[in-house]
Amino acid sequence: MNKIILIIILVLVANAAAFSQTPIGLGWAKNAVNTAVFRKNSVVSFKGFQFVSYYDSVGFVVLAKRKINSQQWEVKRTNYKGNVKDAHNIISLMVDGDGYLHLSWDHHANALHYCKSIEPFGLELTPEIPMTGTKETKVTYPEFYRLATGDLLFFYRDGGSGNGNMIINKYNLKAKAWLRLQDILIDGEGKRNAYWQACVDAKGGIHISWVWRESGDVASNHDMCYAASDDGGITWHKSNGELYKLPITQATAEIVVSIPQKSELINQTSMTADEDGKPYIATYWKPTGTLVPQYQL
Repeated sequence: MNKIILIIILVLVANAAAFSQTPIGLGWAKNAVNTAVFRKNSVVSFKGFQFVSYYDSVGFVVLAKRKINSQQWEVKRTNYKGNVKDAHNIISLMVDGDGYLHLSWDHHANALHYCKSIEPFGLELTPEIPMTGTKETKVTYPEFYRLATGDLLFFYRDGGSGNGNMIINKYNLKAKAWLRLQDILIDGEGKRNAYWQACVDAKGGIHISWVWRESGDVASNHDMCYAASDDGGITWHKSNGELYKLPITQATAEIVVSIPQKSELINQTSMTADEDGKPYIATYWKPTGTLVPQYQL
């Protein structure tokens, strides 16, 4: 099994320091394309069902579904494949408020790959379809987030490492259509790009944290920045409530922690928020005057 891995869903057992393992299928395991931290999402749960996506041992996109707490999985190998040799080319999965699956996969500065399920809670997928039809030729880091309304947000980078912008699309549940919410939320100005992570808190607030990269060299990563939205991604503000003038640039971004280049700062942060909407950011870098990177919260 050096070339394949048994995909396992880990289900936390409430009020117990234990978990159960349920085999689903065999997955690609020569790199981290199935397990990268920036996958949003590999597993989603909604209205009593749980869905999983992964690349199998030859690179096909696989979907699986079960009822929560059931040991029985319905598994569907789709007709879609990805370049699994590139760990950037992850699969992102989400379920909208009506139960339709939305899937995006296989991106590293290439054309958008997106489809949805034909029926609510179904595993049969549509052909590939565009979202808005614009700025969809150099897509990387696709991420889905579901809002309390059942609408979806779709974040992605338009461009490349050291030269890219963050875009947000919104899926309107009533219209069953995508629209451009932020043509450029975080602007690299043709000189840099943001590597972000995000979360939606229990009150519906959206939080984004990111680092800047000045070139294709990971050593050019610097600074930890922050923005939040209380209206579904329309307006954005700093932690003190000051509204951003969009798009956000290096000059206007709120710096949470000033971190110089060549600090071994990891690209992607990871973040969450507590029940009061207070954000927590996890990352690592090498503090000035030290020899090894340290985890930071």
